[in-house]
Amino acid sequence: MDFAGLLFSFTGRLNRAPYWLATIGLIVAAFVVVMIAFTIAGRSAVAIMVAGLVFLLAIWVTLALIIKRLHDRNKSASWVLLFYVAPPILQAIGYGIGSTGFILGLIGVGISIWALVELGFLRGTAGPNSYGPDPLQVW
Repeated sequence: MDFAGLLFSFTGRLNRAPYWLATIGLIVAAFVVVMIAFTIAGRSAVAIMVAGLVFLLAIWVTLALIIKRLHDRNKSASWVLLFYVAPPILQAIGYGIGSTGFILGLIGVGISIWALVELGFLRGTAGPNSYGPDPLQVW
């Protein structure tokens, strides 16, 4: 898979090593660009716009990486909703209803831990699956 396909495509599969490398690289690159923007332009509208654009680009790339990683685990992209949308919603609802909502917050944390394990530590499907060939397959 080429660099542009790795970062911007939502198709195919991605094993753990490139997932982690791209994720760490994305975090470092976004941090550096935003720090440079704020150092050069201060808290001006330009710096805020640069930070906003970097944030939007980071969301796109993160979704592309996550979806390809889910494909490697033979799961559809809809799992993004469970792994990345449900936890903050559960935590916000739990925070809003007070001490009894603590359980909802814990459920959200549990789902986030499950997502980390599922995407970051478990091997993908051995051999081809419905999303493409095994990225670790030696030809």
